[in-house]
Amino acid sequence: MTPTPSQTIGPFFGFALPFADDATAVPSGSTDTLRIEGQVVDGAGDPMPDALLEISENDQFARCRTDAEGAFHFIVRTPDEAFFNVTVFARGLLRHLNTRMYLPGREDAVLSSVDPKRRHTLVAQREGESLRFDVRLQGPDETVFFAID
Repeated sequence: MTPTPSQTIGPFFGFALPFADDATAVPSGSTDTLRIEGQVVDGAGDPMPDALLEISENDQFARCRTDAEGAFHFIVRTPDEAFFNVTVFARGLLRHLNTRMYLPGREDAVLSSVDPKRRHTLVAQREGESLRFDVRLQGPDETVFFAID
């Protein structure tokens, strides 16, 4: 099967990705779980209601479409590494974007190499029992994205 080319008017995810519990990377009742919540916004700060995010780390994988407010959530296990890999698919992107979400207080050589003024865009914030991680596609607080070959 040949994949279709990237589109600037897509993505067309809605009909193909409604999997039950797709935002949950761990079995129900698992211990050491984290709830991650966030929002995807464009350069004007407006919510992106049709983005898709994937999160992964070792054996964990989950995906979540954003809602009308650009909000998403994941249920994952606390990672072994300092971070989760995050992939963003959204309207107007010719290619998906790759970034990382670091847990508060954790760091590695990659995060240390990011301009100190921009590091905060990669670090989740604690909000009660959850973590908050927003993705800004453009603008002054644009999330740091990585080129992965």
